[in-house]
Amino acid sequence: MTVEIFFGCALLAYGPPLALFTLTVATDPVRVIILIISAFVWLLSLLLSSILWLAVVPLREEMAFGVVFSVLFQEGFRLGFYFLLRKADSYLRKLAKAEPTQIFLNPHILAYTVGLGFGLMSGAYSLMNVLADVLGPGTVGLHGEPQSFFLVSGVMTLCMILLHVTWNVIIFSSLDRGQYLLTVLVIGLHLLVSCLSLLNSRYLYAASVVPAYLVLLVTIVLAVREAGASMSSFKKAFVGAGQTVEVSASNNTD
Repeated sequence: MTVEIFFGCALLAYGPPLALFTLTVATDPVRVIILIISAFVWLLSLLLSSILWLAVVPLREEMAFGVVFSVLFQEGFRLGFYFLLRKADSYLRKLAKAEPTQIFLNPHILAYTVGLGFGLMSGAYSLMNVLADVLGPGTVGLHGEPQSFFLVSGVMTLCMILLHVTWNVIIFSSLDRGQYLLTVLVIGLHLLVSCLSLLNSRYLYAASVVPAYLVLLVTIVLAVREAGASMSSFKKAFVGAGQTVEVSASNNTD
């Protein structure tokens, strides 16, 4: 049974993000490189937050302290990576002309790729130890605790990965437009969702999962709006997809 839980939890958390990677990033080598670099940047933020946690001995047992400063380091490195990319904008545009890629010509594609890199590394770090424990030995809920721990871990990991994607699109777009309130909003939402996860230690799973997914829905709407999408563009996309299917079907019939 533990093997089934392992694969179920892993596919729940990483299935949709890996599908996004396969469909939108893996086909472009330059996007893969940017994604790997952004994942490494996230690791650097984790390293610095860990050093701070080790340095401040009196607060090591306070989970809230580590969570708050980890979020601040992540967002600081996200902002730093944005300004680094903008400094290298002219060189990256020349690279886009030399290579068959559009990532540096479309800022939203670049923001999406960086956010997916942040999210995948964040998800790998947060769930790896949980997946290692799934295989046993031991039984969840043996002393009356909720048995949905692994399910909640997978659901929250998926939520955080997708949130990193939407947050990155919003922040990069807001900085490009000079709408700094959206940047502050994203940092506040990141702190909110991360602090809500502290409730899981008290088995208040619904109090953390439900608000986190509500935040995800809100940020998806904001990210789509920042990317320039609208209801009319959605309708055109679905109509275009339907026409493509019809044309393909007619060609097969012929």
